Amino acid sequence: MKKLFIAFVVLSVFVSCSVFGQFNYQNAETDDSLRYTPAYPPHEVVHYDEPNEDGTPKNVVMFIGDGMSMSYVFAAYTANRGDLYMFNFNNLGFQTTHSADNYITDSAASGTALATGQKTYGGAVGVDTDKVAIENIREKFENMGRATGLVSTSTITHATPASFIAHQPSRNMYEAIAADFLKTNIDVFIGGGYDQFATREDGRNLISELKDKGYQVLTDIDEVAKVKEGKLAGLIAPGHTAQAGSRRSDLLEVSVETALNVLSNNENGFFLMVEGSQLDWAGHNNHTGYLVRETLDFDRAVGKALEFAANNKETLVIVTSDHETGGFVVINGNKETGYVHGAFSSTNHTPEFVPVMAFGPGAKKFRGFYDNTDIPKKIMELIE
Repeated sequence: MKKLFIAFVVLSVFVSCSVFGQFNYQNAETDDSLRYTPAYPPHEVVHYDEPNEDGTPKNVVMFIGDGMSMSYVFAAYTANRGDLYMFNFNNLGFQTTHSADNYITDSAASGTALATGQKTYGGAVGVDTDKVAIENIREKFENMGRATGLVSTSTITHATPASFIAHQPSRNMYEAIAADFLKTNIDVFIGGGYDQFATREDGRNLISELKDKGYQVLTDIDEVAKVKEGKLAGLIAPGHTAQAGSRRSDLLEVSVETALNVLSNNENGFFLMVEGSQLDWAGHNNHTGYLVRETLDFDRAVGKALEFAANNKETLVIVTSDHETGGFVVINGNKETGYVHGAFSSTNHTPEFVPVMAFGPGAKKFRGFYDNTDIPKKIMELIE
């Protein structure tokens, strides 16, 4: 399996490019900008027996590693001494990512494509090129009586999670995006962005409004982890969460596990989107150490979903990306020690193919080459 997965790595297309700017990102806090040497032992990886890959899923978990290419995965493979939870995936594909108006997408346009199955312009969140709202896959699950959730290591109003909840002409309309949460019946959302709900220019107190709608609004991840049922708004940071290595080491894992526990109470099924946001920011920073830590963190969270899916047997887990960031490549390394030496060709997004991995019932449908707009269509073909 490892040989198959490693063979799947393709040479990246590296170009310098200009895309819509990324806003208020944290700078890398450590000096291992090109070379990474692990400070801790590798995380243990469990390999699961895959449920019937020809079956029909009741639940879908979509992971989006923002900015992640196969080179990111290969760097994490090296750093974790030759194994990852992502090596559980036997059904593999590649997707193209361009937006309606640019060969190189931003996260809002690509997030909207992954959420709705339609291309749009850069910066758009949940609207088409005419700024008309498009129904997203989370809304489709909600309208079918299924539970839904979002998890992110950025603010929950940032471009990727926003694409699955909001309908706004600009990704920068954070307060409007936050208000869009109140127009839905989403069951669980966990991420940063408390201030966009509580300290707003329009004077609205969305925290009170969420509580009036029956949400448990919690700001501490330990309290979030205790929730097993009901509606949950886990706003665990004023803005973005800290980067991997500075934030709680299992924050994303705990968030995913909590969301799965709550959503699985719905006997009709559920949809959960999980974003590893800061892989992208590491790429923008051209920072190998930051990139590796975020990808390893993302992989451990994927492991939580795989454990659930292997036991549940009715859950399709998809891992993909919205685009590549940084033109990253591994130029040297040692999987015995976990040493990784990386290089970058850009500080922005690039247009190359990004991976799609699938595990569980319906997984075979995600083999091959296709566009990002095909992913939600393939999911709905399985569900409907």
